[in-house]
Amino acid sequence: MSVPVPAPVRAARALAFLVPAGLLGGAYISQYVFGLYPCEMCWWQRYPHFFALALAALAFARAPVRPLVAVAALAILTSGLIGAFHAGVELGWWEGVTSCATTAAGGGNPLDAIMAAPVIRCDIVQFSFLGVSMAGWNFLISTASALAILFLIGFGRKA
Repeated sequence: MSVPVPAPVRAARALAFLVPAGLLGGAYISQYVFGLYPCEMCWWQRYPHFFALALAALAFARAPVRPLVAVAALAILTSGLIGAFHAGVELGWWEGVTSCATTAAGGGNPLDAIMAAPVIRCDIVQFSFLGVSMAGWNFLISTASALAILFLIGFGRKA
């Protein structure tokens, strides 16, 4: 017999799954459909979302739900904080990493693929919407949703 999950915790679990899924989906659409290749810090923002997505999916399959969703929320928050750092680099508020990411196409001569691959700088905004870069949007969405998830988990706790 399974233990019933309170409605706020179910909402938090759904949010913990949907937010990273949506943000990762948007990142991959921007990469593979619109040609906006990620820089090194863009990749850093994706890793916590992968972790959060796995934890949230696990929270649908087994108990206890609350700790899994809480750690997923912290992973989402981590991605948001990395996004804040990246946005600060893009705005020139502080210096970022010195390495840049590149993408190499498969097939053919590997050296030619490496030499022809675009070098993506972390301090250049490739795309912005309403004056906010993708890193800035990740910060705003991830931070707000992580705080909402943590609130819902606390709200669903019995007194």
